[in-house]
Amino acid sequence: MKYKERTKNFTFGFDIFENFQGMCFILSENGNILDSNKSASENLKRTYEELLNSDFFEIFEESNRTKINDVFKKCLSDKKSASVPAQINVENSFLTFNLIFTPFNDQNDPSIQYSFALARDITAQKKVEEELIKFYSVAENTVNPLQITNLAGKMIYVNRAFVEASGYSKEELLGQNPKIFGSGKHPKKFWKNMWDTIISGKVWVGEVENRRKNGKPFFTQLLVSPILDSEGKVISFFGIHRDLSEKKMLEKQLIHTQKMESIGTLAAGVAHEVGNPLASISALVQVVLRSTDDEFVKEKLGLVRNQVTRISKIIRDLVDFSRPSNYELQLTDVNQIITEAVEIVKVGKKSKQIKFDMELDEKIPSLPLVADQLQQVFVNILLNAIDAICEPDNLKEDNKIISKSYKTDDNVVITFTDTGMGIAEENTAKIFEPFFTTKKEGKGTGLGLWVSYGIIKSFQGDIKVKSTAGEGTTFNISLPIQV
Repeated sequence: MKYKERTKNFTFGFDIFENFQGMCFILSENGNILDSNKSASENLKRTYEELLNSDFFEIFEESNRTKINDVFKKCLSDKKSASVPAQINVENSFLTFNLIFTPFNDQNDPSIQYSFALARDITAQKKVEEELIKFYSVAENTVNPLQITNLAGKMIYVNRAFVEASGYSKEELLGQNPKIFGSGKHPKKFWKNMWDTIISGKVWVGEVENRRKNGKPFFTQLLVSPILDSEGKVISFFGIHRDLSEKKMLEKQLIHTQKMESIGTLAAGVAHEVGNPLASISALVQVVLRSTDDEFVKEKLGLVRNQVTRISKIIRDLVDFSRPSNYELQLTDVNQIITEAVEIVKVGKKSKQIKFDMELDEKIPSLPLVADQLQQVFVNILLNAIDAICEPDNLKEDNKIISKSYKTDDNVVITFTDTGMGIAEENTAKIFEPFFTTKKEGKGTGLGLWVSYGIIKSFQGDIKVKSTAGEGTTFNISLPIQV
Protein backbone atom coordinates (compact mmCIF):
# COMPACT_ATOMS: atom_id res chain seq x y z
CA MET A 1 0.00 0.00 0.00
CA LYS A 2 1.40 3.37 -0.99
CA TYR A 3 1.01 6.36 1.27
CA LYS A 4 -0.18 9.54 -0.36
CA GLU A 5 2.48 12.13 -1.10
CA ARG A 6 2.58 14.89 1.43
CA THR A 7 2.13 18.33 -0.09
CA LYS A 8 3.70 20.07 2.87
CA ASN A 9 6.02 19.09 5.71
CA PHE A 10 5.53 20.36 9.26
CA THR A 11 7.98 20.53 12.14
CA PHE A 12 6.55 20.22 15.66
CA GLY A 13 7.98 20.44 19.11
CA PHE A 14 6.78 18.29 22.02
CA ASP A 15 4.94 21.33 23.33
CA ILE A 16 2.14 20.55 20.88
CA PHE A 17 1.09 17.79 23.33
CA GLU A 18 1.20 20.06 26.35
CA ASN A 19 -2.56 20.51 26.56
CA PHE A 20 -3.55 17.00 25.52
CA GLN A 21 -6.07 15.39 27.85
CA GLY A 22 -4.10 12.15 27.76
CA MET A 23 -0.67 11.71 29.34
CA CYS A 24 2.08 12.01 26.71
CA PHE A 25 5.69 10.85 27.09
CA ILE A 26 8.88 10.58 25.03
CA LEU A 27 10.75 7.44 26.09
CA SER A 28 14.29 6.28 25.49
CA GLU A 29 15.13 2.77 24.31
CA ASN A 30 15.57 1.81 27.96
CA GLY A 31 12.19 3.16 28.97
CA ASN A 32 13.36 6.32 30.70
CA ILE A 33 11.13 9.40 30.47
CA LEU A 34 12.79 12.08 28.30
CA ASP A 35 9.80 14.39 28.19
CA SER A 36 6.19 14.57 29.42
CA ASN A 37 3.23 16.91 29.15
CA LYS A 38 1.21 18.78 31.76
CA SER A 39 -1.52 16.08 31.88
CA ALA A 40 1.10 13.55 33.05
CA SER A 41 2.09 15.74 36.01
CA GLU A 42 -1.56 16.39 36.91
CA ASN A 43 -2.60 12.75 36.78
CA LEU A 44 0.48 11.34 38.51
CA LYS A 45 0.73 14.13 41.10
CA ARG A 46 4.41 14.64 40.22
CA THR A 47 6.30 17.64 38.90
CA TYR A 48 7.91 17.67 35.48
CA GLU A 49 11.32 17.51 37.14
CA GLU A 50 10.34 14.47 39.19
CA LEU A 51 9.26 12.60 36.06
CA LEU A 52 12.27 13.56 33.92
CA ASN A 53 14.71 10.62 33.45
CA SER A 54 12.66 8.40 35.79
CA ASP A 55 11.73 4.80 34.93
CA PHE A 56 8.50 4.94 32.93
CA PHE A 57 7.40 1.45 33.98
CA GLU A 58 7.49 2.26 37.70
CA ILE A 59 4.49 4.56 37.14
CA PHE A 60 2.25 1.52 36.79
CA GLU A 61 1.06 -1.19 39.14
CA GLU A 62 3.76 -3.78 39.76
CA SER A 63 1.59 -6.60 38.39
CA ASN A 64 1.31 -4.69 35.06
CA ARG A 65 4.97 -3.79 34.55
CA THR A 66 6.24 -6.99 32.92
CA LYS A 67 3.48 -7.02 30.33
CA ILE A 68 3.88 -3.30 29.57
CA ASN A 69 7.66 -3.75 29.18
CA ASP A 70 7.14 -6.68 26.78
CA VAL A 71 4.75 -4.66 24.62
CA PHE A 72 7.18 -1.70 24.66
CA LYS A 73 10.09 -3.85 23.45
CA LYS A 74 7.98 -5.52 20.77
CA CYS A 75 6.89 -2.08 19.55
CA LEU A 76 10.55 -1.04 19.09
CA SER A 77 11.61 -4.32 17.44
CA ASP A 78 8.62 -4.50 15.07
CA LYS A 79 8.69 -0.74 14.44
CA LYS A 80 4.90 -0.75 14.83
CA SER A 81 2.50 0.90 17.24
CA ALA A 82 1.15 -1.33 20.02
CA SER A 83 -1.30 -0.88 22.86
CA VAL A 84 -1.89 -2.43 26.27
CA PRO A 85 -4.24 -1.69 29.21
CA ALA A 86 -2.52 -0.50 32.37
CA GLN A 87 -3.43 0.47 35.91
CA ILE A 88 -1.98 3.30 37.99
CA ASN A 89 -2.43 3.76 41.73
CA VAL A 90 -2.54 7.46 42.56
CA GLU A 91 -3.22 8.36 46.19
CA ASN A 92 -4.95 4.97 46.77
CA SER A 93 -7.17 5.50 43.75
CA PHE A 94 -6.86 3.00 40.92
CA LEU A 95 -7.11 4.45 37.42
CA THR A 96 -7.19 2.41 34.21
CA PHE A 97 -5.43 3.69 31.08
CA ASN A 98 -5.14 2.53 27.51
CA LEU A 99 -1.43 2.80 26.78
CA ILE A 100 -0.21 3.21 23.15
CA PHE A 101 3.44 3.06 22.11
CA THR A 102 4.57 4.52 18.77
CA PRO A 103 8.26 4.07 17.79
CA PHE A 104 10.33 6.66 15.88
CA ASN A 105 14.02 7.38 15.14
CA ASP A 106 16.22 10.29 15.97
CA GLN A 107 16.33 12.59 12.89
CA ASN A 108 20.05 13.24 13.31
CA ASP A 109 21.01 9.65 14.17
CA PRO A 110 18.57 7.02 12.79
CA SER A 111 20.26 4.34 14.87
CA ILE A 112 18.80 5.85 18.02
CA GLN A 113 15.18 4.81 18.75
CA TYR A 114 12.60 6.57 20.82
CA SER A 115 8.98 5.86 21.59
CA PHE A 116 6.05 8.17 21.93
CA ALA A 117 3.69 6.92 24.67
CA LEU A 118 0.09 8.07 25.00
CA ALA A 119 -1.87 7.01 28.10
CA ARG A 120 -5.60 7.72 27.82
CA ASP A 121 -7.75 7.44 30.96
CA ILE A 122 -10.49 4.82 30.37
CA THR A 123 -11.48 4.37 34.04
CA ALA A 124 -15.04 5.65 33.45
CA GLN A 125 -15.37 3.56 30.31
CA LYS A 126 -14.20 0.43 32.14
CA LYS A 127 -16.66 1.12 34.93
CA VAL A 128 -19.49 1.33 32.40
CA GLU A 129 -18.30 -1.91 30.79
CA GLU A 130 -18.21 -3.64 34.17
CA GLU A 131 -21.70 -2.40 34.97
CA LEU A 132 -22.90 -3.68 31.60
CA ILE A 133 -21.30 -7.07 32.27
CA LYS A 134 -23.01 -7.22 35.67
CA PHE A 135 -26.34 -6.22 34.13
CA TYR A 136 -25.93 -8.80 31.38
CA SER A 137 -25.12 -11.52 33.91
CA VAL A 138 -28.14 -10.61 36.06
CA ALA A 139 -30.39 -10.27 33.00
CA GLU A 140 -29.36 -13.62 31.56
CA ASN A 141 -29.82 -15.51 34.83
CA THR A 142 -33.00 -13.92 36.17
CA VAL A 143 -36.19 -15.99 36.10
CA ASN A 144 -38.14 -13.04 34.68
CA PRO A 145 -38.35 -12.77 30.88
CA LEU A 146 -36.61 -9.55 29.73
CA GLN A 147 -36.61 -7.81 26.36
CA ILE A 148 -35.23 -4.61 24.85
CA THR A 149 -36.86 -3.13 21.77
CA ASN A 150 -35.77 -0.24 19.58
CA LEU A 151 -37.92 2.77 18.67
CA ALA A 152 -39.44 0.83 15.77
CA GLY A 153 -40.65 -1.83 18.20
CA LYS A 154 -38.17 -4.49 17.01
CA MET A 155 -36.57 -6.71 19.66
CA ILE A 156 -32.82 -6.17 19.94
CA TYR A 157 -32.28 -8.22 23.11
CA VAL A 158 -34.05 -11.07 24.89
CA ASN A 159 -32.73 -13.08 27.84
CA ARG A 160 -32.77 -16.84 28.34
CA ALA A 161 -35.96 -16.72 30.44
CA PHE A 162 -37.74 -14.90 27.60
CA VAL A 163 -36.63 -17.55 25.11
CA GLU A 164 -37.87 -20.35 27.40
CA ALA A 165 -41.18 -18.63 28.14
CA SER A 166 -41.99 -17.82 24.52
CA GLY A 167 -40.87 -21.12 23.03
CA TYR A 168 -39.06 -19.31 20.23
CA SER A 169 -35.30 -19.34 19.70
CA LYS A 170 -33.29 -16.14 20.17
CA GLU A 171 -32.69 -16.03 16.40
CA GLU A 172 -36.43 -16.18 15.75
CA LEU A 173 -37.12 -13.33 18.18
CA LEU A 174 -34.39 -10.77 17.45
CA GLY A 175 -35.47 -8.27 14.84
CA GLN A 176 -39.14 -9.21 15.26
CA ASN A 177 -41.98 -7.18 16.72
CA PRO A 178 -43.23 -8.57 20.08
CA LYS A 179 -46.61 -9.16 18.45
CA ILE A 180 -45.06 -12.37 17.08
CA PHE A 181 -46.34 -14.01 20.28
CA GLY A 182 -49.36 -11.74 20.80
CA SER A 183 -52.64 -13.41 21.66
CA GLY A 184 -54.83 -10.89 19.85
CA LYS A 185 -56.94 -10.68 23.02
CA HIS A 186 -56.14 -7.01 23.71
CA PRO A 187 -57.80 -4.21 21.70
CA LYS A 188 -55.75 -1.67 19.70
CA LYS A 189 -56.60 0.98 22.29
CA PHE A 190 -54.81 -1.10 24.94
CA TRP A 191 -51.52 -1.10 23.00
CA LYS A 192 -51.93 2.51 21.86
CA ASN A 193 -52.12 3.56 25.49
CA MET A 194 -48.90 1.64 26.20
CA TRP A 195 -47.02 3.25 23.29
CA ASP A 196 -48.27 6.75 24.13
CA THR A 197 -47.05 6.24 27.72
CA ILE A 198 -43.56 4.92 27.00
CA ILE A 199 -42.85 7.26 24.09
CA SER A 200 -43.54 10.16 26.45
CA GLY A 201 -40.77 8.82 28.72
CA LYS A 202 -43.04 7.27 31.36
CA VAL A 203 -43.23 3.71 32.71
CA TRP A 204 -46.19 1.54 31.68
CA VAL A 205 -47.46 -1.46 33.67
CA GLY A 206 -50.24 -3.84 32.64
CA GLU A 207 -51.34 -7.48 32.55
CA VAL A 208 -51.05 -9.13 29.15
CA GLU A 209 -51.92 -12.48 27.64
CA ASN A 210 -49.43 -13.77 25.09
CA ARG A 211 -49.18 -17.00 23.14
CA ARG A 212 -46.19 -19.33 23.21
CA LYS A 213 -44.93 -20.77 19.95
CA ASN A 214 -46.99 -23.91 20.63
CA GLY A 215 -50.14 -21.78 20.98
CA LYS A 216 -50.54 -22.13 24.75
CA PRO A 217 -51.40 -18.95 26.71
CA PHE A 218 -48.78 -17.13 28.74
CA PHE A 219 -50.03 -14.59 31.30
CA THR A 220 -47.63 -11.94 32.60
CA GLN A 221 -47.52 -8.58 34.27
CA LEU A 222 -45.53 -6.46 31.82
CA LEU A 223 -43.53 -3.40 32.87
CA VAL A 224 -42.12 -1.32 30.02
CA SER A 225 -39.62 1.41 30.84
CA PRO A 226 -38.12 3.84 28.31
CA ILE A 227 -34.32 3.91 28.04
CA LEU A 228 -33.05 7.49 27.83
CA ASP A 229 -29.77 8.90 26.49
CA SER A 230 -27.69 11.56 28.25
CA GLU A 231 -29.99 14.27 26.89
CA GLY A 232 -33.15 12.58 28.20
CA LYS A 233 -34.24 11.41 24.77
CA VAL A 234 -35.94 8.01 24.45
CA ILE A 235 -33.68 5.66 22.47
CA SER A 236 -35.18 2.23 23.23
CA PHE A 237 -37.51 0.37 25.60
CA PHE A 238 -36.86 -2.16 28.35
CA GLY A 239 -39.58 -4.69 29.14
CA ILE A 240 -39.75 -7.09 32.08
CA HIS A 241 -42.38 -9.82 32.44
CA ARG A 242 -43.57 -11.34 35.72
CA ASP A 243 -45.20 -14.73 35.25
CA LEU A 244 -48.83 -14.69 36.40
CA SER A 245 -49.62 -18.31 35.48
CA GLU A 246 -49.74 -19.43 39.12
CA LYS A 247 -51.84 -16.40 40.07
CA LYS A 248 -54.29 -17.13 37.26
CA MET A 249 -54.47 -20.78 38.33
CA LEU A 250 -55.17 -19.80 41.95
CA GLU A 251 -57.84 -17.35 40.80
CA LYS A 252 -59.52 -20.11 38.79
CA GLN A 253 -59.33 -22.46 41.77
CA LEU A 254 -60.83 -19.82 44.05
CA ILE A 255 -63.67 -19.11 41.61
CA HIS A 256 -64.23 -22.85 41.20
CA THR A 257 -64.29 -23.40 44.97
CA GLN A 258 -66.72 -20.51 45.49
CA LYS A 259 -68.92 -21.86 42.71
CA MET A 260 -68.93 -25.32 44.28
CA GLU A 261 -69.86 -23.86 47.66
CA SER A 262 -72.74 -21.95 46.07
CA ILE A 263 -73.91 -25.06 44.25
CA GLY A 264 -73.71 -27.04 47.49
CA THR A 265 -76.01 -24.55 49.21
CA LEU A 266 -78.38 -24.66 46.27
CA ALA A 267 -78.25 -28.46 46.21
CA ALA A 268 -79.44 -28.70 49.81
CA GLY A 269 -82.51 -26.60 49.00
CA VAL A 270 -83.26 -28.52 45.79
CA ALA A 271 -82.93 -31.87 47.56
CA HIS A 272 -85.37 -30.76 50.24
CA GLU A 273 -87.94 -29.34 47.81
CA VAL A 274 -87.75 -32.27 45.38
CA GLY A 275 -87.46 -35.05 47.95
CA ASN A 276 -90.96 -34.72 49.45
CA PRO A 277 -92.90 -34.67 46.14
CA LEU A 278 -90.76 -37.53 44.88
CA ALA A 279 -91.62 -39.64 47.91
CA SER A 280 -95.32 -39.05 47.20
CA ILE A 281 -94.89 -40.07 43.54
CA SER A 282 -93.03 -43.23 44.59
CA ALA A 283 -95.78 -44.15 47.06
CA LEU A 284 -98.55 -43.63 44.45
CA VAL A 285 -96.66 -45.80 41.93
CA GLN A 286 -96.44 -48.59 44.50
CA VAL A 287 -100.19 -48.33 45.25
CA VAL A 288 -101.17 -48.47 41.56
CA LEU A 289 -98.82 -51.38 40.89
CA ARG A 290 -100.46 -53.41 43.64
CA SER A 291 -103.98 -52.59 42.45
CA THR A 292 -103.70 -53.44 38.74
CA ASP A 293 -103.19 -56.59 36.71
CA ASP A 294 -102.78 -54.74 33.39
CA GLU A 295 -99.33 -55.73 32.03
CA PHE A 296 -99.04 -52.57 29.92
CA VAL A 297 -99.73 -50.37 32.94
CA LYS A 298 -97.27 -52.37 35.06
CA GLU A 299 -94.56 -52.01 32.41
CA LYS A 300 -94.98 -48.25 32.19
CA LEU A 301 -95.20 -47.86 35.96
CA GLY A 302 -92.02 -49.92 36.20
CA LEU A 303 -90.29 -47.38 33.98
CA VAL A 304 -91.59 -44.58 36.20
CA ARG A 305 -90.33 -46.42 39.29
CA ASN A 306 -86.85 -46.80 37.72
CA GLN A 307 -86.69 -43.10 36.96
CA VAL A 308 -87.86 -42.25 40.49
CA THR A 309 -85.07 -44.46 41.84
CA ARG A 310 -82.54 -42.66 39.62
CA ILE A 311 -83.77 -39.27 40.80
CA SER A 312 -83.58 -40.45 44.41
CA LYS A 313 -79.93 -41.42 43.91
CA ILE A 314 -79.17 -37.99 42.48
CA ILE A 315 -80.83 -36.37 45.48
CA ARG A 316 -78.81 -38.53 47.89
CA ASP A 317 -75.61 -37.49 46.12
CA LEU A 318 -76.67 -33.84 46.34
CA VAL A 319 -77.33 -34.18 50.05
CA ASP A 320 -74.05 -36.02 50.63
CA PHE A 321 -72.17 -33.18 48.95
CA SER A 322 -73.98 -30.26 50.52
CA ARG A 323 -74.22 -31.26 54.18
CA PRO A 324 -71.34 -31.58 56.64
CA SER A 325 -70.17 -35.11 57.22
CA ASN A 326 -71.56 -36.85 60.27
CA TYR A 327 -68.78 -39.41 60.18
CA GLU A 328 -66.04 -39.28 62.76
CA LEU A 329 -62.44 -38.81 61.64
CA GLN A 330 -60.23 -41.77 62.47
CA LEU A 331 -56.62 -42.62 61.66
CA THR A 332 -56.86 -44.39 58.33
CA ASP A 333 -54.43 -46.57 56.37
CA VAL A 334 -54.68 -45.02 52.90
CA ASN A 335 -52.95 -47.98 51.23
CA GLN A 336 -55.53 -50.36 52.69
CA ILE A 337 -58.37 -48.18 51.33
CA ILE A 338 -56.76 -48.18 47.87
CA THR A 339 -56.38 -51.97 47.96
CA GLU A 340 -59.99 -52.49 49.06
CA ALA A 341 -61.30 -50.11 46.38
CA VAL A 342 -59.36 -51.96 43.67
CA GLU A 343 -60.69 -55.31 44.90
CA ILE A 344 -64.26 -53.97 44.81
CA VAL A 345 -64.09 -52.81 41.18
CA LYS A 346 -62.14 -55.88 39.97
CA VAL A 347 -65.16 -58.15 40.40
CA GLY A 348 -67.13 -56.30 37.72
CA LYS A 349 -67.62 -57.83 34.27
CA LYS A 350 -65.90 -54.94 32.50
CA SER A 351 -62.78 -55.34 34.62
CA LYS A 352 -61.89 -58.80 33.31
CA GLN A 353 -59.82 -57.42 30.39
CA ILE A 354 -58.03 -54.79 32.49
CA LYS A 355 -54.77 -55.18 34.39
CA PHE A 356 -54.64 -53.50 37.80
CA ASP A 357 -51.20 -52.43 39.04
CA MET A 358 -50.50 -51.01 42.48
CA GLU A 359 -47.34 -49.15 43.52
CA LEU A 360 -47.93 -48.29 47.16
CA ASP A 361 -45.41 -46.66 49.45
CA GLU A 362 -45.48 -48.57 52.74
CA LYS A 363 -43.90 -45.65 54.60
CA ILE A 364 -46.80 -43.23 54.20
CA PRO A 365 -48.39 -42.30 57.55
CA SER A 366 -51.97 -42.95 58.63
CA LEU A 367 -54.20 -39.91 58.24
CA PRO A 368 -57.30 -38.66 60.13
CA LEU A 369 -60.01 -39.43 57.53
CA VAL A 370 -63.41 -41.01 57.10
CA ALA A 371 -62.52 -44.40 55.59
CA ASP A 372 -65.93 -45.04 53.95
CA GLN A 373 -65.94 -41.64 52.25
CA LEU A 374 -62.37 -42.01 51.00
CA GLN A 375 -63.22 -45.45 49.63
CA GLN A 376 -66.22 -43.91 47.86
CA VAL A 377 -63.89 -41.44 46.14
CA PHE A 378 -61.42 -44.14 45.05
CA VAL A 379 -64.17 -46.47 43.79
CA ASN A 380 -65.76 -43.61 41.88
CA ILE A 381 -62.51 -42.74 40.11
CA LEU A 382 -61.71 -46.38 39.36
CA LEU A 383 -65.19 -47.04 37.89
CA ASN A 384 -64.81 -44.01 35.65
CA ALA A 385 -61.42 -45.33 34.53
CA ILE A 386 -62.96 -48.73 33.71
CA ASP A 387 -65.73 -47.07 31.69
CA ALA A 388 -63.17 -44.97 29.78
CA ILE A 389 -61.10 -48.06 28.94
CA CYS A 390 -64.15 -50.05 27.84
CA GLU A 391 -65.37 -47.42 25.36
CA PRO A 392 -65.87 -49.02 21.91
CA ASP A 393 -63.43 -46.58 20.29
CA ASN A 394 -60.62 -47.49 22.67
CA LEU A 395 -58.66 -50.01 20.63
CA LYS A 396 -55.57 -50.22 22.85
CA GLU A 397 -54.12 -53.53 23.90
CA ASP A 398 -52.80 -54.24 27.38
CA ASN A 399 -55.16 -51.77 29.04
CA LYS A 400 -54.41 -51.13 32.66
CA ILE A 401 -55.08 -48.94 35.67
CA ILE A 402 -52.14 -47.96 37.88
CA SER A 403 -52.78 -46.95 41.48
CA LYS A 404 -49.92 -45.25 43.33
CA SER A 405 -49.28 -43.72 46.72
CA TYR A 406 -46.28 -41.76 47.92
CA LYS A 407 -45.28 -39.13 50.44
CA THR A 408 -44.03 -35.57 49.90
CA ASP A 409 -42.91 -33.14 52.59
CA ASP A 410 -46.44 -32.09 53.51
CA ASN A 411 -48.84 -34.49 51.77
CA VAL A 412 -49.73 -38.04 51.00
CA VAL A 413 -50.35 -38.25 47.25
CA ILE A 414 -52.55 -40.85 45.56
CA THR A 415 -52.71 -41.17 41.77
CA PHE A 416 -54.93 -43.27 39.52
CA THR A 417 -53.74 -43.53 35.91
CA ASP A 418 -55.70 -45.31 33.17
CA THR A 419 -55.12 -46.08 29.50
CA GLY A 420 -58.62 -45.09 28.49
CA MET A 421 -59.96 -42.64 25.93
CA GLY A 422 -58.86 -39.62 27.90
CA ILE A 423 -60.72 -36.35 28.30
CA ALA A 424 -60.76 -33.52 25.78
CA GLU A 425 -58.86 -30.44 26.97
CA GLU A 426 -61.97 -28.26 26.92
CA ASN A 427 -63.72 -30.70 29.31
CA THR A 428 -61.03 -31.08 31.99
CA ALA A 429 -61.97 -27.75 33.60
CA LYS A 430 -65.59 -28.92 33.94
CA ILE A 431 -64.96 -32.45 35.18
CA PHE A 432 -65.81 -31.67 38.83
CA GLU A 433 -68.95 -29.65 38.04
CA PRO A 434 -72.33 -31.16 38.99
CA PHE A 435 -74.28 -32.97 36.26
CA PHE A 436 -71.35 -32.74 33.85
CA THR A 437 -70.51 -36.07 32.26
CA THR A 438 -68.86 -37.27 29.06
CA LYS A 439 -70.75 -40.53 29.21
CA LYS A 440 -73.71 -41.30 26.99
CA GLU A 441 -77.18 -40.39 28.21
CA GLY A 442 -78.39 -42.70 30.94
CA LYS A 443 -74.88 -44.01 31.70
CA GLY A 444 -74.05 -41.53 34.46
CA THR A 445 -75.54 -38.76 36.57
CA GLY A 446 -72.52 -36.46 36.42
CA LEU A 447 -72.43 -36.24 40.22
CA GLY A 448 -69.81 -38.86 41.14
CA LEU A 449 -66.74 -36.68 40.68
CA TRP A 450 -68.58 -33.67 42.07
CA VAL A 451 -69.27 -35.57 45.30
CA SER A 452 -65.68 -36.90 45.30
CA TYR A 453 -64.41 -33.33 44.99
CA GLY A 454 -66.48 -32.29 48.00
CA ILE A 455 -65.22 -35.21 50.09
CA ILE A 456 -61.54 -34.52 49.37
CA LYS A 457 -62.01 -30.81 50.07
CA SER A 458 -63.66 -31.67 53.40
CA PHE A 459 -60.39 -33.43 54.30
CA GLN A 460 -58.50 -30.19 53.45
CA GLY A 461 -57.04 -31.98 50.45
CA ASP A 462 -56.98 -31.35 46.73
CA ILE A 463 -57.93 -33.36 43.66
CA LYS A 464 -56.75 -32.62 40.12
CA VAL A 465 -57.04 -34.29 36.77
CA LYS A 466 -54.55 -34.46 33.92
CA SER A 467 -55.67 -36.01 30.67
CA THR A 468 -54.84 -36.22 26.99
CA ALA A 469 -57.56 -37.25 24.57
CA GLY A 470 -56.81 -40.69 23.18
CA GLU A 471 -53.99 -41.41 25.64
CA GLY A 472 -55.48 -41.72 29.11
CA THR A 473 -56.21 -39.88 32.34
CA THR A 474 -54.52 -39.38 35.70
CA PHE A 475 -56.34 -38.30 38.85
CA ASN A 476 -54.05 -36.82 41.48
CA ILE A 477 -55.28 -36.63 45.09
CA SER A 478 -53.22 -34.94 47.79
CA LEU A 479 -54.12 -35.21 51.48
CA PRO A 480 -52.30 -33.11 54.10
CA ILE A 481 -50.16 -34.79 56.72
CA GLN A 482 -51.27 -33.63 60.15
CA VAL A 483 -48.12 -32.93 62.18
